[in-house]
Amino acid sequence: MFPENVMYYGKPDDLPATRTLRAGPLTVLYDNGDLRYIRLGEHEVIRRLYSAVRDHNWGTVLPVFANVQINEQTDSFHIQYDVENRQDDIHFVWHGDISGEADGTIRFAMRGEALTTFRRNRVGFCILHPLTCAGAKARVEHVDGSVEEATFPTLIAPQYIIDGIIKPVFPFNEMRALSHEVMPGVWAELRMEGDIFELEDQRNWLDASYKTYCTPLRLPFPVEVPRGAVIEQVLTLRISGVQSAAAVVTDETVRVVLPEDARRLPLIGIKSASHDQPLTDSQIDRLKALHLAHLRITVAMTTAGYAQRLHRADAEATALGVPLEIAVRLSHDHAESDSQAFARLLSELKARVARLIVLREGEQTTAAETVRLLRQYVSNVTIVGGADANFCELNRERTVLPELASVVDALTFSANPQVHAFDNASIVETLTTIPAAVETARTIGSGKPVLISPITFKMRSNPYATGAARQTPAGQLPSQVDVRQMSLFGAAWTLGCIAALISSGVQSATFYETTCWLGVMDNSAGSPSVTPQFYSVPDMTFPLYHVLADVGECAGADGRVLQVSDPLRATGIVLMKDGRLRILLANLTAQSQTIALPMPLAASRLRLLDETTFEQAARHPSHYRAQSVALSENTTSLTLRPYAVACIDQ
Repeated sequence: MFPENVMYYGKPDDLPATRTLRAGPLTVLYDNGDLRYIRLGEHEVIRRLYSAVRDHNWGTVLPVFANVQINEQTDSFHIQYDVENRQDDIHFVWHGDISGEADGTIRFAMRGEALTTFRRNRVGFCILHPLTCAGAKARVEHVDGSVEEATFPTLIAPQYIIDGIIKPVFPFNEMRALSHEVMPGVWAELRMEGDIFELEDQRNWLDASYKTYCTPLRLPFPVEVPRGAVIEQVLTLRISGVQSAAAVVTDETVRVVLPEDARRLPLIGIKSASHDQPLTDSQIDRLKALHLAHLRITVAMTTAGYAQRLHRADAEATALGVPLEIAVRLSHDHAESDSQAFARLLSELKARVARLIVLREGEQTTAAETVRLLRQYVSNVTIVGGADANFCELNRERTVLPELASVVDALTFSANPQVHAFDNASIVETLTTIPAAVETARTIGSGKPVLISPITFKMRSNPYATGAARQTPAGQLPSQVDVRQMSLFGAAWTLGCIAALISSGVQSATFYETTCWLGVMDNSAGSPSVTPQFYSVPDMTFPLYHVLADVGECAGADGRVLQVSDPLRATGIVLMKDGRLRILLANLTAQSQTIALPMPLAASRLRLLDETTFEQAARHPSHYRAQSVALSENTTSLTLRPYAVACIDQ
């Protein structure tokens, strides 16, 4: 039997308790030291306030909280706590003091001390502004006292690197205060003390926010923090122009609306496993049930054994009855000879190829010259160029992207929801950003089709590292692995991701891997045993497999994305194929949610993926998928347990 929390989100620990507080007209969610979802009535003012310690490679050193004291009044609050950030040679401790006043003023102060000498890229406050700020009026007060009028960007603003210096979004630089219009006549001012602040568009990394952060990136990093150094910062939020504001009342029932417009489902494929174990016959049978469009393999021409790996992937693709999506990585200095060798290999293999994604060492985004070089030797195949890392890398190349678009058939970038934040709520938030990334890519890429490949829960590698990668300590999971891969949370997020892909009009997407830690099922021998454990069992089918199977059975269908009253609580799609209707709904929270169905249902059957069916879905996937229960004709809503997924066939 799997522990309950393991079924929910992959580990047995309870999630930190949250608490809703009031500061006059504002409501605030206190969440493990952070302030989240600061609202004025129905209007979100600030998405999150928090303090972070980032190491020399931009890795986040997780905080441990102690002595938490919360004094809550009807329209005010006061919070104090102590924090320890400790990892490798980093040992930083600090005290947090947060107050919310009856007039709507919120003050967040931190004072910390380095107990060791270490290198950091950032220590201090970050402020996340919600996506509702897109297009909002703003006022920027610079450290020299000057004030500029500005507007939050609508399309995702690029993070340019000029002469080796990372640039903020102009004119949100050298700031000591930032104000924005929440609604007509109502402004929120955030004043920042203790450092210089600037803003980046975090949607570049799928975060659902604009981020104001401390310490300008024009300054050198990493920088040494000597033992005994003291860091103090204060944030003060004030609201002006408020006459009155009603408290946010959360409807217990999530309302959904079925839109008129429909889009084709994207082509959905999967990535060949990064380990060297071949697929078994039973694994191939299970993967066939996903009705995949392709199998992705990365062929790094500088790595020994690339030909053997491509041969194995071709055999697996043949067994699955799908073509290959080949990401070919050429060396920087020998790209032409690599192109010739790769062309010979393709000719010998006679593989079915859906597309080639062209990459080259030293290029964060494929150069047009690299594509032209490969096209000399490879013809009659779809050629794709772009970024093998985050959308940020593609967005930085706006000056050369039109040229790239002129020589490729489509553009690509990869995606993961955990560049900056790792908690469940932040990962769910990223689902609302995917359409903006695709729209921006299509706009700056001369209207070329967009595909995302691959989509993973965590970064496969760190493109921003300024030093050697941190070695995985004994008994811990590799940095690319997330325990939520085998959980109901993983399934719910996957459905939300597919909904976002449909709404954005993505041509194709590649999810996860075939087997093991990063896959849709475990190996026959099980994943390596480590602590903290990855709680799978040999031959286990992960819940997200069933979401991909539910969608795959409707491959080629028209899809509609349900408009949800609170997209951070639930998600859903409606698929129509050959006159048959399928509704997929997911609860994106750790609490049970009642979801109103988008239409009357007659002669419908329901299959639930939740804690009651987890065991059967994991151990006996075909039996689970063959079972369903009839819904009564007067069913108007469903109550879904934490992170549950419902499949309704009419």
